[in-house]
Amino acid sequence: MQHDDGVELPVPTAWPMALALGVSFTIAGMVTHWVISLLGVVLALRSAVGWFFEVFPHEHHESVPVYADEFVVSTTRKRHDQLLVDPLHRKLLPVETFSLRSGIKGGIAGGIAMVVPATIFSLLKFHSLWYAANLLAAGGFVSWAGESDAFIAEFHLRGLLAALGIHTFASVLVGLLYGAMLPMFAKKPILAAGFVAPFLWTGLLYSALGVISPILNARINWLWFIASQIAFGLVCGFVVNLQVKVRTPQFRALPFAVRAGLQSDHPESDSYPLKDEDK
Repeated sequence: MQHDDGVELPVPTAWPMALALGVSFTIAGMVTHWVISLLGVVLALRSAVGWFFEVFPHEHHESVPVYADEFVVSTTRKRHDQLLVDPLHRKLLPVETFSLRSGIKGGIAGGIAMVVPATIFSLLKFHSLWYAANLLAAGGFVSWAGESDAFIAEFHLRGLLAALGIHTFASVLVGLLYGAMLPMFAKKPILAAGFVAPFLWTGLLYSALGVISPILNARINWLWFIASQIAFGLVCGFVVNLQVKVRTPQFRALPFAVRAGLQSDHPESDSYPLKDEDK
């Protein structure tokens, strides 16, 4: 309830706090002494009665004066003219990117290329075509943790299927990541895909592989692993970069003159030619 000179609010009361204290004493006396429980019951009953008469038959209120103050909202931030002129000042994502299909194609191609260095390593060191595949599959088989190199170098259908599934899933996943990442490296995407990213993945795996797969961490040859990663990155990046880019929602948010490729005073208006779907 509000009046011209103030507002009606409930009267502050301490009875709810006293009631809670009485209930606490009642429970505490069950494990200490009955006198404490008796004190709690008396306090709880008195608090309940006091709280009741502050609500019934009429609620107790008090008038609180209201003072109207004027607040002026201001800021110390300086306004830059560039924010008003350049419509791309908030460009955080590329206006064109690769589709999911491009990432999947690149991941599959990179996964095939990655098999070549791994197979060469298996042939040179263990005279087997299956060592690398079985070693990858051993991360999911606890029973293979104590097996010898001779056992892992043998052909195992279960190991081949497991390695194929793990390798395909990881390759497609990283391929999708490359599809989202390469548009951010417009000048030298192959350099980023073929060398920067593989060394980054290798560093992350080197620090976490002991927890993820101890058997793989104990037997992996990091030199050949880096070579496989570089082969994957080069082929995946090359295949992804050949695909046609699709325009993102950020491109559709640009002014029409920029999207249509019309002559204007915008510095990047000539960078986006008109496509059939935008006509």
